[in-house]
Amino acid sequence: MHGRPHSPRPADAAPVPQADAARHVAPDCSGLNFYAIDRGVRDLLRLYLPADDVSHLEPHFHRLGALAGGRLDELARAADRHAPVLNPRDRFGRDEDWIDYHPAYREMEAIAFGDFQFHAMTHRAGVLGMDRPLPVVAKYAFQYLFVQAEFGLMCPISVSDTSIHLIRKFASAELQAYLLPKMLSADMATLWKGTQFMTERAGGSDVGAIETVARRDGDVWRLSGDKWFCSHADADVALLLARPEGAPAGTAGLALFALPRRLEDGRRNSYRIVRLKDKLGTRSMASGEIRLDNAVAYLVGAPDRGLKQMMEQVNLSRLSHGVRAAAMMRRCVNEALACARGRVAFGKTIIDHPLLRRQLMKLIVPAEQALSVAMLAASAMDAAHAGGNDAADLVRILTPLLKYRACRDNIPVATGAMEIRGGNGYIEEWVHARLVRDAHIGVLWEGTSNINAQDIVSRAVGRSGAQAVLRRTLAARLDEATALPAAFRQRLHTAFEQAIAFAEQVARDPASQTAVRLAASALYHATSAVLLAWEGSRPGVDPRRALLARFVLEHRLSPRDPLALPDDRWEQGAIALVLDDAPATAAQVAKLLEA
Repeated sequence: MHGRPHSPRPADAAPVPQADAARHVAPDCSGLNFYAIDRGVRDLLRLYLPADDVSHLEPHFHRLGALAGGRLDELARAADRHAPVLNPRDRFGRDEDWIDYHPAYREMEAIAFGDFQFHAMTHRAGVLGMDRPLPVVAKYAFQYLFVQAEFGLMCPISVSDTSIHLIRKFASAELQAYLLPKMLSADMATLWKGTQFMTERAGGSDVGAIETVARRDGDVWRLSGDKWFCSHADADVALLLARPEGAPAGTAGLALFALPRRLEDGRRNSYRIVRLKDKLGTRSMASGEIRLDNAVAYLVGAPDRGLKQMMEQVNLSRLSHGVRAAAMMRRCVNEALACARGRVAFGKTIIDHPLLRRQLMKLIVPAEQALSVAMLAASAMDAAHAGGNDAADLVRILTPLLKYRACRDNIPVATGAMEIRGGNGYIEEWVHARLVRDAHIGVLWEGTSNINAQDIVSRAVGRSGAQAVLRRTLAARLDEATALPAAFRQRLHTAFEQAIAFAEQVARDPASQTAVRLAASALYHATSAVLLAWEGSRPGVDPRRALLARFVLEHRLSPRDPLALPDDRWEQGAIALVLDDAPATAAQVAKLLEA
């Protein structure tokens, strides 16, 4: 479907064998090991994880990488084609609503919750043979590999993980004893999976408008109201916000509750899944509308701190969303490279055409930016758990930064990868249509782009001052990157100082609020450029990561005349080096950084 039409074949020409004709269709990534082919994630794990952890976990990374390119990918395709089905009543007319899932989805659940135990990785020992909980960096690396095959199921995985965090941190000892053994189980027969129900018709981004009411009934509470967008609708336990009777209006009056699907005697709790959403993407996972009718729930934490407690789950989900966007972009890169190296047009492989090579870089650069920021954010979370100074502030600003920009970048990257595949990319039996559909949910779940940009600039910068620790972190990274040319390091330093100053200016000036997205993007690009450069200067890391930093600097942080021909001689050399399978040297990279 690309290029000029073929000349008509003579009427008496021999038919082309189908096997020979099929060779004109470019291959995809089926059967590849997504860990083995990803030099970036392998290098960064060695930067951010202790050597003993890498040694222990590497066989599991390889195993999941093979699954993601093989069996998981097959299951994800099937589950996407066969969406969940809601059964509102049983044959006797009782409101025993339940959801039927395709066997492919159930097999993916067994891999995620039973085999790899994503939900329990950072909460208890014993997962994957570890004698302690896994580091956060490792958990998100496993998520990064899994999502390259299946995105929809990662929502139940993530909210189960984050629900456990909230229960452990805020629930009473009695409630923990009731819920945690079930929620941390690796046995699919006894496991209670978690979720969160927040959105209502009245209260989406404006959480203070939530209308669900909570009434005290002895040792429990009774909830009544409607929840409008409930992902993982049939989870075993849901965390949600409701307003206790007599509590003030707005966010100050919201309390956090745990809502079990079944009561202690085995009966269904008194709430119904009214219907499932017919969604653009994430079709494998059931999202629905929930009606609560005096449903039994348990108070979690202080009744006047519900939103503050729930925001811990939201922020953890935002970080997970950023990782998922990085993962989907990496899958797009894998698919684009497989096509570009396997498709011939106009007499040569399409990866040899200059415009296509430039298009590939538009996919590679944002994918690697997201991976770098995700790894730093996860590492900062590990440091915060260990009591490290300033680590919490670093997590505070990096989490919305990653969520905001990576999820936005995911959309054009998915579309660009589809375009490289051509017409086949628009056909549902290839993965690209699903990647395009699923990419859009990242700018909706856990806050739109406007909400996250405001969180970065108005709150993380304007109120918390979290940019101060980000500035120190980036300056320290550049101080360590002595293998890079001094002039290039100075350009990076100037860029991130300007980005921070701009964010501070916008945060101070109420009249500049329309610039919060611009400020947030600049902060993300400057942060990722410094990280890519630092990573590329580290021993054992592919030095070409530093070249990606220059692409960010030139195309995202430097002024350009859109009607002037660019002097891109350095760029052509850099693209050739990035796309070459042969190893690159630090000297080759340094020469291009100086050009």
